[in-house]
Amino acid sequence: MKNLLPGIFVVSVSISMAAASAVAGERPQKAAIASASPLATEAGMEILEAGGNAFDAAVAVSATLGVTEPYGSGIGGGGFWLLHRAHDGFKVMVDGREVAPAAATRDMYLDEDGEPVPRLSVDGPLAAGIPGAPAGWVHLATKYGRLPLSVSLAPAIRLARDGFPATHHMVRNLAYKKELMNRWPAAAEVFYRDGEPPREGELIVQPDLARTLTLLAEQGIDGFYRGDVARKLVEGTRAAGGIWTLDDLASYRVKEREPVVGHYRGTRIVSAPPPSSGGVLIVNALNILAGFELPAMKETTQKHLVIEAMRRAYRDRAEFLGDPDFVDVPMDRLLHPFYAAGQRAGIRMDKATPSDTLPGVVRQVMAGGTQTTHFSVLDREGNRVGGTMSINFWFGSGFMPPGTGVLLNNEMDDFSVKPGVPNGYELVGGDANEIAPGKRMLSSMTPTFLESEDGLAILGTPGGSRIISMVLLGSLARIHDGASATEMVALPRYHHQYLPDAVFFEEQALDGEVRGALESMGHVLRASGRNYGNLQAITWDYETGRIDAAADPRAEGLGLER
Repeated sequence: MKNLLPGIFVVSVSISMAAASAVAGERPQKAAIASASPLATEAGMEILEAGGNAFDAAVAVSATLGVTEPYGSGIGGGGFWLLHRAHDGFKVMVDGREVAPAAATRDMYLDEDGEPVPRLSVDGPLAAGIPGAPAGWVHLATKYGRLPLSVSLAPAIRLARDGFPATHHMVRNLAYKKELMNRWPAAAEVFYRDGEPPREGELIVQPDLARTLTLLAEQGIDGFYRGDVARKLVEGTRAAGGIWTLDDLASYRVKEREPVVGHYRGTRIVSAPPPSSGGVLIVNALNILAGFELPAMKETTQKHLVIEAMRRAYRDRAEFLGDPDFVDVPMDRLLHPFYAAGQRAGIRMDKATPSDTLPGVVRQVMAGGTQTTHFSVLDREGNRVGGTMSINFWFGSGFMPPGTGVLLNNEMDDFSVKPGVPNGYELVGGDANEIAPGKRMLSSMTPTFLESEDGLAILGTPGGSRIISMVLLGSLARIHDGASATEMVALPRYHHQYLPDAVFFEEQALDGEVRGALESMGHVLRASGRNYGNLQAITWDYETGRIDAAADPRAEGLGLER
């Protein structure tokens, strides 16, 4: 096996012995995995039982999710993997985020009048960034795992080659996207039958994807980013209007980044740094809330203050955050308690703060979407991974280059296509997140560890712009109430993201009395009309030794402890 790991770029790493490194060096009594697909969870357990560690299992789970849950992630997308190595406390985030092709330009999705062209940054190969997922898998396996990449990828290869039964969720999502995906024969041949979705239980077989995964397993980086697969990817995208080149693929590099770290009420929060906005927003919001005695307050006041913290954290996302290799992100300021104290000073206890009174950008309205995936892994040695991967919207761009089996992402929409104009998740952005060749687009993916003297939690979720608020609510439940993984994933959700200036909520999250009270304070409430998110969590309580792995009951995932 040659050239498995060329040109890995190390930005910075962190070695720390957290308070949560298990009392007296104890190890978990069980391994645990929670993911959005039962087949992916089982694949990870298969690798652990074959002698792999959490990092090997992360490769197996990531790749299998890409096969069995192609509407959320896959080899044509990217991701972030937050790692903790038990024997020395080393922590790092592996950044496998997609990057803009070299031919990308700042205004590539604007018309001659300077306005965004509808759907151009969303549908088809022009919407696709250069994938980072396969490079991330190689990096995890060769630098942190103990098994050959070919072993860790074997479950995904098997499921792609032999097929798996279409789930209810899969069939429903294919029905939703059939008009887009039937535009291009390669994707339609895999996922549709005469233009229609398969029946529930019918096998989904992906022979081209199995071959691509096999080449990756055998050749490492070269199996995807060079050679026959790379040629087919470039020829396919360019024939359909894309701008990829062979050099775009050959020059892709994984990066290692130091996690964002904060503290709240005796808990150490370890989360994703830029180009994810998640960790910065989580720590900033908790710093704001640290000035209030939330547990002693009535429910309406608690929710009001959490909403106001969300509002201010998301405002900073729009103003400051982007790829740190291209822009100067003021991390020290955004994470400092003094900065949070200034934000807190503008919060009224009896009244909502209109978002347009905070400094920021003016937006226009655009529709939203919610796809990504997350998994959490803890092995018996105490190694752990929180992995969040995405191809952006359902089935990404909908485009598959012929002969590859690779469904391409549409992550270019995560850039700020035009300052002040929201992306598909209604998130606004400015110059910090503008398009540039080789740049990573800003993300909301938020894999997170919560570490205290009492225990540990590993959590994360899909949900587009709502990822960060879901992780925040789960973290508050864990820290304030000692919530288990099962309780965290089932928690009703509410969300505010600065713009649009409204609180979105699941039906169970706000009862009638609380809704009335919040509205009387000036909050605009919008029922989501459906449940959202797919939180996957693991908790480990040191005193009892109990480990709980739980998948969100809103979807089809599986949590296992063995």
